[in-house]
Amino acid sequence: MADAKLNKEIFNLEVDNHELVKLAYDAYLANSRSSHAKTLKRGEVRGGGKKPWRQKGTGRARFGSTRNPIWRHGGVAFGRTGEENFTKKLSKSAKLTSVRQALSMQNKAKKIDTVTDFKAKSGKTKDAIKELKIENGKNYLVVVPEKTEQILRATNNIANIKVIRPTYLNVFDILNADQIIITEATMPMIENWLLGKEIK
Repeated sequence: MADAKLNKEIFNLEVDNHELVKLAYDAYLANSRSSHAKTLKRGEVRGGGKKPWRQKGTGRARFGSTRNPIWRHGGVAFGRTGEENFTKKLSKSAKLTSVRQALSMQNKAKKIDTVTDFKAKSGKTKDAIKELKIENGKNYLVVVPEKTEQILRATNNIANIKVIRPTYLNVFDILNADQIIITEATMPMIENWLLGKEIK
């Protein structure tokens, strides 16, 4: 592992309040949710066309359909429609601040390493494991300038590795990683992005 100097404005912040980090973490999960679930309303359940019993004279409550929500096999009241919107929005500055805070927390926990380079020229999984010194049972987040075909080929079959570009860093991946590996060439890109000069 290389001994690259980490920018104090990104990797050495004092995080006294974790509220913003939690908001960013929850927003990531919320924005990943899908809204495919859908329940059937009383008008969508098959059957129930015949009135169960006459309106008056039986001593029982009046019902017009057996597909009433309070009946067994009836429709669902206030159920999922499939059009729910679970997204949560954070401002750009809040997002960048939360990423800096998360990186500082992981750096304080000594979970960030830097490497001179990672190109996975052979494209072989065993070579990538050896090059990055991957250990079983640990989750790794590898930050590279560009996800090349060789890197993807070498890491796609490793279940506990996620490879991302610097501008895709997020609180969820950072906090869930047991070890974060950053290449030296990526450092300027991270600094430019997190300190206000976004890379396109």
